[in-house]
Amino acid sequence: MAVAELTESVLQLTLNEGVDPITGEFVLKQKRFNYVKPDATAEQLLLTANAFASVQQHTLYAISRRDVSEIHEREA
Repeated sequence: MAVAELTESVLQLTLNEGVDPITGEFVLKQKRFNYVKPDATAEQLLLTANAFASVQQHTLYAISRRDVSEIHEREA
């Protein structure tokens, strides 16, 4: 049987830098924070992201978590 083991987690903030004058679309920039504890809850990440966003020049557009897992056979 296969199992997935979480090996890496990244908190990503997407910031809105304004509107492109030519296309009229949002200009988005991403900031990543590596080495997030794998057992961090969504609530903890939301609080952390909002704290980081409060000291940014641009407004917060989105928050996401990127997880990487290794998949392998379960040892008997």
